[in-house]
Amino acid sequence: MPRSVLGLARMTPRQQLRAGRLPRRLTQLFVGLTIFGLSMAMLIRAGLGMIPWDVFHYGVATHVPLSFGTIAILVSLAVLLLWIPLREAPGLGTIANAIWVGLSADAALALLTTPDSLVLQVLMMLGGIVLNGAATALYIGAQLGPGPRDGLMTGLAHRTRFSLRLIRTGIEVTVVLIGWLLGGVVGVGTVLFAVSIGPLTQLFLPPLVVQLEPTASEGSGSAQ
Repeated sequence: MPRSVLGLARMTPRQQLRAGRLPRRLTQLFVGLTIFGLSMAMLIRAGLGMIPWDVFHYGVATHVPLSFGTIAILVSLAVLLLWIPLREAPGLGTIANAIWVGLSADAALALLTTPDSLVLQVLMMLGGIVLNGAATALYIGAQLGPGPRDGLMTGLAHRTRFSLRLIRTGIEVTVVLIGWLLGGVVGVGTVLFAVSIGPLTQLFLPPLVVQLEPTASEGSGSAQ
């Protein structure tokens, strides 16, 4: 089972399910996805700028009779269709991400309200960004497949000569611009999220990567 950075294994969807510690990994996956949806709702209710993709989701939701979470789910499923020409294979975590995050976001939006003071709005915004970094590390560390948007970025990077950073920036600038034109909220929270989510995820990820059981081939290889 070849290793990539930070102890993450490069696996096919079948290998992900057969790699051991599945109950622990499934629990971590859904805890992470639930917190991810909560963090999205916190940034929306803070009113100081949304996650780049959520600018698009929110903008679309202002024009159709569907909830924010439903729009997020539909966009996730549409993004998964783009995996087909890129020859990317979704894992169980990919499908769960596409559906569970939107459901969690809708549930959190029903519970949260916009704070009365700017100080509380800023605290909610910052808390949402930090929680999003932790949530991202949780679901990535479960090693059950990337999220739909993550896979789109890595798939394009594999199929083109462009860097992952350039592709991610291009996609997120595009969705932010379209979402803003549709009525999504762009603000300081959007900028802070964009510049901090990478370092935050890298900070939280190492202790949250579930160490997997070696495969039979690895065991025989090490014995030779």
